[in-house]
Amino acid sequence: MTDALTGGQPPSGRTYVASIASAVPRFSASQRFAADLVREHFKETLTPRSMGLIRATFEHPSIEKRHFAVDDPVRIFDETQDQRVARFTEESVNLAAQAVTRALEKVGLSVQEVKGLVVNTCTGYICPGISTYLAQRLGLDPRTRLYDLVGSGCGGAIPNLQVAESMLRMTGGVVVSVAVEICSAAFQMGNDLSLILSNALFGDGAAAAVLWERPEGFELHGSAGRYVPEQREAIRFVHKGGQLHNQLSTDLPRLVGKAAAEVVDDLLAGSALNRNDIGWALHTGGEKVINAVRDEVGIPEDRLRATRKVLSRYGNMSSPTVWFVLDEMLREGMPSGEWCVMLAYGAGLSAHACLLRKI
Repeated sequence: MTDALTGGQPPSGRTYVASIASAVPRFSASQRFAADLVREHFKETLTPRSMGLIRATFEHPSIEKRHFAVDDPVRIFDETQDQRVARFTEESVNLAAQAVTRALEKVGLSVQEVKGLVVNTCTGYICPGISTYLAQRLGLDPRTRLYDLVGSGCGGAIPNLQVAESMLRMTGGVVVSVAVEICSAAFQMGNDLSLILSNALFGDGAAAAVLWERPEGFELHGSAGRYVPEQREAIRFVHKGGQLHNQLSTDLPRLVGKAAAEVVDDLLAGSALNRNDIGWALHTGGEKVINAVRDEVGIPEDRLRATRKVLSRYGNMSSPTVWFVLDEMLREGMPSGEWCVMLAYGAGLSAHACLLRKI
């Protein structure tokens, strides 16, 4: 059997990432604006030490601005928990729909051709999941297979891709992989260093990737994952008073660097690829995390231009960020035949990687 999606040829049995698209909220704030806003709003509760840390962390030159899914940033400080869940629901669907629509348009596909949809997030929980809201918004066929992944943290886009690949093998046609985070819906502030660091780093965004079996885009050659559950407390959300609070260890760069190096070793085992010749799409994490991963994995600094550019323009958007980096690499130009490793890490503690080849 042949069809238009396979170019008149039988399915290859291989998985290809046909297109990538991203979306961010309209509102953006410079780091200085954000720092001034936080300090003014919490001046009665933050210690002088915390005030100084806010200046130092928010004004680090690695990040220029971030995007937030609000019309008025003060709203983030004053939301009730019910309002926060409602905003997470509305804005996650809005951003995800924009990313999916753009990704499908890039390859001339309609929503009627989508056979499967996988959505991951860690910054909010709703039941039914985002996928059902998104399917309704997009007008997907009611027989479309839907799958939600929750709690994978910043590395969630790659486990999502693995599930989407498996779904494609079952359904054929087109499967869409979506990572969306409204990090501002998990905002908390206090004298805890984890909260100060988080509020200087995270932003909101979504990304979508279209998978099919036609040899265009990127060919997916393999993926790998590593979990280090004994280091779970180094990076996770914890519930306090019924609300999410981010928890980050100061030892996180070292721990992530080690896990990232191990998962890359797993991914490239048996291959003859030279790491100096590979394109590297790294989750931004933060300046110290990027540097630690670079040094442990052995990545040339000149291969991190796209990662650092995304960090500067958007900060850390959690799980969608690695797709933003790969999309930036495409815009900069990737020759046919170039190999690329997507590498992301986060809660678990976990690290995930996949190997792609540009068609």
